[in-house]
Amino acid sequence: MAANVLGRLDPKTGEIRQYRLKTPDSGPHGLAADSEGNIWFTANYKGYIGKLNPKTEDVTEYPMPDPEARDPHSLVFDSKGVIWFTVQGGNFVGRLDPSTGAVNLKRLPVPRARPYGIVVNSKGIPFFCEFGTNKVAMIHPATLEISEYTLPEGARPRRLTVASDDMVYYTDFARGHLGRFDPRRGNVEEWNSPGGPESQPYGIAATPDGAVWYSESGVKPNRLIRFDPKTKAFAAWPIPSGGGVVRHMVSTPGGDLYLACSGVNKVAIVHY
Repeated sequence: MAANVLGRLDPKTGEIRQYRLKTPDSGPHGLAADSEGNIWFTANYKGYIGKLNPKTEDVTEYPMPDPEARDPHSLVFDSKGVIWFTVQGGNFVGRLDPSTGAVNLKRLPVPRARPYGIVVNSKGIPFFCEFGTNKVAMIHPATLEISEYTLPEGARPRRLTVASDDMVYYTDFARGHLGRFDPRRGNVEEWNSPGGPESQPYGIAATPDGAVWYSESGVKPNRLIRFDPKTKAFAAWPIPSGGGVVRHMVSTPGGDLYLACSGVNKVAIVHY
């Protein structure tokens, strides 16, 4: 974030190329690629969402329409190519239509809810964490109405992922749990993370084989955890560099995992 650049890693060669942003101190945070290869990012310090064209290196900025939406945080595309994003400190969830540039914001009903991680399920419905509360929520794409679902007392969901069956898994940073929310029934099930109540689960991703992976950022070195929903079994591996807090991870269609090891200035690739 502080370097004000976006980076591109070539997994075949290990080469990293950097693209500097035109607005100083933008604080690039979340990012996602569209179908044309453009990279969209949240400018956490400057209140805009940006689009980088890697071929031309041009950056287009889409400012937030409300000055209170000062810190766009995480973003994700739906199947129609629309961007859904969270604004953590400003307490909004938003939608950006790349075809028109229109940005719509919806303020959360709970003050200081701190909307954080966000994902979209197979039906095109965005789900997000309320890191400042013990809730996960969904925003209805057509109406922008928000529905909230209460988790056990003391939970603080930070990031989440959607499995192939549309179950929502979340990392409970405060209590050291992995949780699963069933949107159809409204049920919540939780498991103790192997590292215990101080393990601070963080980045999370579901892989095509049905497994759920996440990081324990409170364990030194950070650990990568694999959970099998069928057997309820956990497995754990230390991250060689220490991880330095793995704030986010993504799964590729081929099944590899990419980890953002932010505290040690590395990107990790997991082949399993």
